[in-house]
Amino acid sequence: MDLTRDKFLGGKLLLHQPKGGYRAGIDPVLLAGACPALPGEHILELGCGVGVASLCLAVRVPKLKLYGVEILAEYADLARKNALQNNFKLEVIIGNVSGHPTPFYDQQFHQVIMNPPFFEKNSSLASPEPGRASGKIEQVPLSDWFKTATKRLRPKGYLTIIQRVERLPDVLGALQGRLGSILVQPLAPRDGRRVNLVLVRARKFGRADFQLLPTINLHVSYKTSKNQSDYRPEILAILRDGEAFEWTP
Repeated sequence: MDLTRDKFLGGKLLLHQPKGGYRAGIDPVLLAGACPALPGEHILELGCGVGVASLCLAVRVPKLKLYGVEILAEYADLARKNALQNNFKLEVIIGNVSGHPTPFYDQQFHQVIMNPPFFEKNSSLASPEPGRASGKIEQVPLSDWFKTATKRLRPKGYLTIIQRVERLPDVLGALQGRLGSILVQPLAPRDGRRVNLVLVRARKFGRADFQLLPTINLHVSYKTSKNQSDYRPEILAILRDGEAFEWTP
């Protein structure tokens, strides 16, 4: 497998990724920023890939116990190696989220994070490359991801996910009757552009009202020079410095 070694969080992390397979962008970094983890908590990432989200979270929050589930053995192995090379420990098991028994069936976690494939199985975007396909096209129903997440969460634990806005009805349907205190944060590329991503946070046994938060634009509205990032300062702080995402219900 041909690999690249890429910088995340402004170089705080150096992570190997397959050159031709699924490659992480900003989504897992935003996911890590949105997770309300506290020092020492146990974190489970479903579909961890090469470990980007878990390791970005570990940079921000100390002494986490990190666990992951990944369907592809090659990616699971890279996630373990990436953790070690960046002085973290990430325990990864190979399996899918609908496995029986449920992955990590004998454990519960303070936080579950996940960046499920964006597209349904019948999507026309399928790729012949297994890593790219599993990263973008769901191999198991989205509802199975939420079923497993709910089982693995401790009481009052949080689930945090990032997903395309087109799948939001599926996300809310899967959360129904499982988790509460749901916050939905729409994300748009810039002012005047349609929302394309949502961050969603929910809590096991949460009873707070559902909240749809005001849209956040990732980029400023005006053009900048080619040598400057046009991410909004608060977004750049997450992507480059590993800062926490500010949920503002």
